[in-house]
Amino acid sequence: TKMALQFKDSFWGKDFISCDGYEAIIQRLNDGRRTCKDTEELLKMRASAEEKYGKELVSIARKAGGLVEICTLRTSFDDMKTQMENVGNLHIQLSGLLKDEVKRMEEFRERQKEQRKKFEISMEKAQKMKVSLYKKTIESKKSYEQRCKEADEAEQTAERLGSAPTATPKQIEKVNKLLYFLLQDEGDYVSSSNIEQLDTLRQEWELTHIDACEMFQQQEVDRISVIRNALWVHCNHLSMQCVKDDECYESVRTTLESCDIITDNNHFVEGRKTSSTPPAPIEYQNYYDNDAADSNGSAGFIEGVKKRFTNIIENLLDFFTPYQTQTSEGVYASIPGLQVTQASSDEYKALYDYIAQGEDELSICVGDVVVVKEKGEDGWWMVERNGISGLVPGSYLVQE
Repeated sequence: TKMALQFKDSFWGKDFISCDGYEAIIQRLNDGRRTCKDTEELLKMRASAEEKYGKELVSIARKAGGLVEICTLRTSFDDMKTQMENVGNLHIQLSGLLKDEVKRMEEFRERQKEQRKKFEISMEKAQKMKVSLYKKTIESKKSYEQRCKEADEAEQTAERLGSAPTATPKQIEKVNKLLYFLLQDEGDYVSSSNIEQLDTLRQEWELTHIDACEMFQQQEVDRISVIRNALWVHCNHLSMQCVKDDECYESVRTTLESCDIITDNNHFVEGRKTSSTPPAPIEYQNYYDNDAADSNGSAGFIEGVKKRFTNIIENLLDFFTPYQTQTSEGVYASIPGLQVTQASSDEYKALYDYIAQGEDELSICVGDVVVVKEKGEDGWWMVERNGISGLVPGSYLVQE
């Protein structure tokens, strides 16, 4: 176990009025306060990023389409959107946790500021009194020493005058008075008294210094512990977020495992199939052929039609031949550019919901029965329901 060094044993001044140690501690506290603010700023920025990211995910999930897909792939796609929105909400919740941690850090920093302020005021007051009395003591000491020097000089002068044959009684009396005055001076007492007061004040200052050092060291212990724990908790939050994200994505992977290609294609075939055989080819039929029949769906006539007025009809055919255009198979070609639509009045049932996207479209729900008026080659059918007509995707309907 490491031995904890104490502030009170390591930050005394180098001389009597020096406060280098105290100033070093105060600088450390200021740096620690700056680190607290930097930690708060880090958490704030991360919270903002998490909130923005979460909202973007929710927006993407809600805007994603996939409404036209069917069966198991549709289920997987819908689950992907759901889980993406869940992940977004989880990141928004994480943002809230980080903001709460920032508030706790700010409250902690303010509490330390108030505690520190009291001890700083006490230390400044004690230091100021110590310096003031120290200067006063030094001045009284200098004055006292100066008096002593003058007294020594006066005594030496008196001795010289006493042994000198030329000295007058008046000179000797004057020197004796000066010596008496200097010896009666209270400078010695004043200097001694100031030193005693200074020593008492010094002891008080040392106690204040020790209390402040202990308090400041405890603040540093608390500050380092709080910041360390905040960063630790932040990492735990991020790790937990990764676990929650993976759980959401695992749900999507599980759904995708159930996505079957054959099942989806079979579902499409069973729900939208039209005919199991291709249409019969169109064959050329002579209008006057007795064997004409309506075998391929085209217009035909009953057997037994007699070829009467043969010459007249042949002449008519010869007359109209220049105006007829035939294909290589003998079938009349269609007019270029003409788009043919199939008209029908059959009833169809809606397989899926559809919300109209334009004024010319019609909204339908699953199970609605509509009457198809016209089938466009572009996949959009004109239908009628309850007297209201509009376009819907033909792939959403199945014949009753």
